[in-house]
Amino acid sequence: MRIGLDMMGGDFAPAAAVKGVKLFLDTVASDAHLVLIGDESQLVPLLAEAQVDQSKYSVVHSSQVIGMNEHPTKALKEKPQSSISIGFHLLKNEKIDAFISAGNTGAMMVGTFYSIKAIDGVQRPTISTLVPRENGTQGLMLDVGINADCKAENLVQFAILGSLYSKHILKVDNPKVGLLNIGEEEGKGNLLAQATYPLLKENKLINFIGNIEGRDVLTEKADVIVCEGFTGNIILKMAESIYDIASRRNINDEYLNKLDSESYGGTPVLGVSKPVIIGHGISQNVAFKNMILLAQQMIESKLLEKIQESFHSNN
Repeated sequence: MRIGLDMMGGDFAPAAAVKGVKLFLDTVASDAHLVLIGDESQLVPLLAEAQVDQSKYSVVHSSQVIGMNEHPTKALKEKPQSSISIGFHLLKNEKIDAFISAGNTGAMMVGTFYSIKAIDGVQRPTISTLVPRENGTQGLMLDVGINADCKAENLVQFAILGSLYSKHILKVDNPKVGLLNIGEEEGKGNLLAQATYPLLKENKLINFIGNIEGRDVLTEKADVIVCEGFTGNIILKMAESIYDIASRRNINDEYLNKLDSESYGGTPVLGVSKPVIIGHGISQNVAFKNMILLAQQMIESKLLEKIQESFHSNN
């Protein structure tokens, strides 16, 4: 198992990524070999200082970095030696089994779609976020940003992808799927919600429980919450702001602390043929450790093979 990590992506690169690598190797039982992509002149001293086990990683030199505000397509084209470009080259050519970055999100999405493609049958890949619940379990909400406008068929596919992720990564048996809406009754909502409900109800690949409302998002009512990316991203950013407010007010609450983006690391791009995980630009060591752990879990569980099987049998 070879996991590629963009060491130059994120606001605190490369120091935070190095600390995350160290934390992962010190706390997680793993036979993974980490392929660290970045500027050798910066990485080697930091890795030595952190006393990272040299047998567990190799460094692939990158002489360029794609900035957080650069145009994604233009940057990938003009910076072939960037850490993101090299990461996707390695992934496409099967030199690594997964790729992680907390760098330019747009560049990560463009690189994903142009390098490794979607799984046959998947109309639109999606990104999700973990939803912490009071009882200590985790739900999943998708999409949370890359598909602002959707068709009903897209939301049905998100439900299937989310159910497979919930079952094989979060270990939820027969995950309950809820459609995010402004009311519980069938027939409620905008045109998209009204068109999606009957399709979800008829689909045999998911355990659809009906509509859920905003007040249900942080509860155990649904294990997989389906919505278009416009709504999902607003809810995600609002949840992050609740954590920020609690921090500013010096409120140390075990549950509210779980709303910190650092606690869940990054999000996988679901529906593409290889594991790609995108982290928050402000990721610190815990987030990087969790992203590496997620990549390992996706590979070990053969999640992408199960997604391919599901969509193949459904076509």
